[in-house]
Amino acid sequence: MSHILAKSAYKSLEERLNRFPQGAPVSDTLYKILGILFSEKEAALVAQLPIQPFTAKKAGKIWGMSEAEARKVLDGLASRCILMDMESNKETRYLLPPPMAGFLEFSMMRTRNDIDQKLLAELFYQYMNVEEDFVKELFFGTETRLGRVFVNESVLGAEDRVQILDFQKASHIIETAEHIGIGMCYCRHKMEHVGKNCDAPINDICMTFGGAAEALIRHDYARKIDTSEGLETLYKAYDYNLIQCGENVRNDVSFICNCCGCCCEALVATKKFGNLHPVETTGFIPELNADTCIGCGKCEKACQIEVIKMEAVDGKKVPVIDENICLGCGLCVRACPNKSLLLKSTGQKIITPSTSVHRVVLMAIEKGTLQELIFDNKALFSHRAMVAILSAILKMPPIKKAMASEQMRSVYLEKLIARQNI
Repeated sequence: MSHILAKSAYKSLEERLNRFPQGAPVSDTLYKILGILFSEKEAALVAQLPIQPFTAKKAGKIWGMSEAEARKVLDGLASRCILMDMESNKETRYLLPPPMAGFLEFSMMRTRNDIDQKLLAELFYQYMNVEEDFVKELFFGTETRLGRVFVNESVLGAEDRVQILDFQKASHIIETAEHIGIGMCYCRHKMEHVGKNCDAPINDICMTFGGAAEALIRHDYARKIDTSEGLETLYKAYDYNLIQCGENVRNDVSFICNCCGCCCEALVATKKFGNLHPVETTGFIPELNADTCIGCGKCEKACQIEVIKMEAVDGKKVPVIDENICLGCGLCVRACPNKSLLLKSTGQKIITPSTSVHRVVLMAIEKGTLQELIFDNKALFSHRAMVAILSAILKMPPIKKAMASEQMRSVYLEKLIARQNI
């Protein structure tokens, strides 16, 4: 009987996770992962939580317990970074983050003794690197990408430095962040446990910002740093030939990871399915001056996603770059000792969502799950959250608005979109 109840609790939790655009495909491995991170009771409780941020009072009402009892449970989950707890108008509000970037990663962002991290890492590897359904859904489930690549600023010419927008610079994200946390690389920590990590740094290398950073710092899942140390971390990542991948938004970026092509999920996916572009590119591409190239092959070795091959062209060995897969990060340009590679703009217009809300709404529309964001627990959530989502919808191109209208046969939504088009 207890086995049936447990399966029911974890099944309910899996269904709750998949109400969000970034879900978790069903798998026996997924249930084993959830079984490590959540007790049966916690799984049953978390499965009932709203998608939007909520208070202990609201959770207590949902769970049929007092506010104090609910707060105790919520704070316990937040201490393990299963939930994020954030202060808003002198009131603590909680949020269940998606699996990734979210609580799956947080579970490996520090060394812990309360769970078997080696077993968890082996399960993560099975779920993400062997079964692959999760990775395919995460990176290819929607047209709007979860992450984007930042260009290596050290290789930009003077003209490009002037023209590149602030949100495209990792340095600008660091310099303007209210909170900066630095922590362990989840990907390389996972690979370390399965004996497949590289020699790139595991500790003190990946950065979080804003409210997410503040919560991770408070619960010792990240270390608080200042702007100066944040920039030093960026330069350290450059020295280790790592690619900066961050949240695909223009404002209030929540994370920047410093990624290698052998351990990190996004770059591993790029090597396997590169022409599908699992992460948004920079809008740059390397251009070769064959006359000055000395054929040393350092650019080929520097490329984290293996899209550069040294080939004989007109009797001379030169790098040939697969531009259909290239991320435009600039690592090859930095590695070139003869300055024979330069970054050039592709001229392609890349649409980057303005905020996390905007990105999530776009992803929900593309997956056909917008109603899950607008109707939470089969009832409208707070007016403020409703306005935030609808305002994001109204900023979309007409085709996206039409998709939203088709999914949500709400007279209110249709009138708002129609009014915006007048």
